[in-house]
Amino acid sequence: MERLAVVLFNLGGPDGPRAIEPFLFNLFNDAAIIEVPGPLRWILAKFISRRRAPEVREIFKNLGGKSPLLEETQAQANALTRRLEDGLEDGAGEVRVFIAMRYWHPMSEETVQAVKAFGPDEIILLPLYPQYSTTTTASSLKEWHAQAATQGLKCPTRAICCYPADPGLIRGQAALIGPAIAEAKSHGRPRILFSAHGLPKKIVARGDPYPWQIEQTTRAIIDALDSPDLDWAVCYQSRVGPLQWIGPSIDEEILRAASDRVPVVVVPVAFVSEHSETLVELDIQYRDLAHERGVPHYVRVPALGVQEDFLGGLAGLVKAALGSERALCPADGTRLCPAGYGKCPISGP
Repeated sequence: MERLAVVLFNLGGPDGPRAIEPFLFNLFNDAAIIEVPGPLRWILAKFISRRRAPEVREIFKNLGGKSPLLEETQAQANALTRRLEDGLEDGAGEVRVFIAMRYWHPMSEETVQAVKAFGPDEIILLPLYPQYSTTTTASSLKEWHAQAATQGLKCPTRAICCYPADPGLIRGQAALIGPAIAEAKSHGRPRILFSAHGLPKKIVARGDPYPWQIEQTTRAIIDALDSPDLDWAVCYQSRVGPLQWIGPSIDEEILRAASDRVPVVVVPVAFVSEHSETLVELDIQYRDLAHERGVPHYVRVPALGVQEDFLGGLAGLVKAALGSERALCPADGTRLCPAGYGKCPISGP
């Protein structure tokens, strides 16, 4: 290997108040989010983004009018670059880590251009979504491949589709959760709420493995904590629109904790970076709900960010992908999801 390009994928976020409506339009104009024919989806995306923009602007006022996700991802890219460079022998080549956001800049069109200018000998695509979903990983990879084909980026490319129970991810989560449990214990026996972004039920019914993978992450973390009789639950947040969504919702779990008079430790189990879902929803909206309903104590565990075990795990995933013969694979190159999840991108065992 002479030159390796690693591309980190995330959703992206508006970089200022004026970007909020076009960001929302890009989100709702994605066929993975609204599954209707293109012209109708464009009209719906325009309508929804215009209607929701004022509410979302209010949310981002809590964050200075913009999302911190790009800066968070850049810090992860820098840390991963150092990790990968440290793992190379002298003269083994050059590593550069790029960022491709799905709904705001830098998006795949821009990043493909930058990667092409770099001239890599190999490309590893690494979504910052540990759990695979058609609405996140699949959408990001589809857009990348379309842009690469349009711009003529021809280079051996492998993608890491998921890593829900990667040892580095799990150790990192356990290391952050431990102190939060210790804090909450002074207020009673805590309940750990593993909160993930929700999905409409109809998407899961079509074979999306996301909730199954959330369960794998959660159970691996519980095993790593190695603490008998932990009280815990998986829940989902960020519901929008009239569709039925998977549950239970975090609202329901907070109300149950209030009824049981137990403190809660909230873990953003599917978010590896701080953004509006953690800094506003979890830190403000749901914390306020917990306090209003009499939950004895509320602790929110930080997102992984540049936690050392997590970054080490990402570096390991990249190295494993380099040695894989598959174009798209999880850490060991084999399918993780049970056969019933037809939207898993790995067709064979």
